[in-house]
Amino acid sequence: MILKEKLKNNKLTIGSWITIANPAVVEIMATANFEWLCIDMEHTSIDLASAQMLITTIQANNMKALVRVSKNEEVIIKKVLDMGADGVIVPMIKTKEEAEEAVSYVKYPPHGKRGVGLYRAQGYGTSFEEYKKWVNEEVVIIAQIEHIEAVENIEEIITTEGIDGTIVGPYDLSGSMGYPGAFEREDVKEAIKRVEVACKEHNKPYGFHVIESDPDRLQQRIDEGCTFLAYSLDFFFLGDSARAGMKKILSY
Repeated sequence: MILKEKLKNNKLTIGSWITIANPAVVEIMATANFEWLCIDMEHTSIDLASAQMLITTIQANNMKALVRVSKNEEVIIKKVLDMGADGVIVPMIKTKEEAEEAVSYVKYPPHGKRGVGLYRAQGYGTSFEEYKKWVNEEVVIIAQIEHIEAVENIEEIITTEGIDGTIVGPYDLSGSMGYPGAFEREDVKEAIKRVEVACKEHNKPYGFHVIESDPDRLQQRIDEGCTFLAYSLDFFFLGDSARAGMKKILSY
């Protein structure tokens, strides 16, 4: 089942986050059987040239390549899609209007206002018609819910035509409430719960980025009904394993 279809049917799909611009990292992550990997261009030094290399490597390892773009902006969304990304995660979507903008930057007219260019995604000019059909049927658009204003507008966002799902960004969401990183505060948990409830009521994918590499934390989100899950990120998998090993060694 393709990723778009899983999202449409609200089926569980698990991916992870790439912050290190090296194809070896992708190849290593591929051995874990993730369905997709998201290249983070918002909070890392990954540039467009590196992103294209990573997109190609992800797809060569039979995973879908998503890109969290730096912002909800026409040019960056158009560029990563023309490079061949399978979809975008758009940060800081707070309103229905912003969700509609994101969709318009992804879709060609008459469904959107994306400019037409011929690059890797379009077979370097040999398969534009096929790609245009693919955009309508398979491209993935995820709205990142990471601001309290988005929580207040969650039903309008998730029912926006063209939005395939959501993913809660817990750091920025708690930050927008004045408590960055304080995920266990009751008011922060209540805000996240509002997103969960709205997604379930409308049978829309409820997504979450589980930052910790502890699989039990991921399972907790699965048990509460998350269906679009990002499991940790490359440097936490690396760092947590190294720190745990050294802590055990030094305790002997």
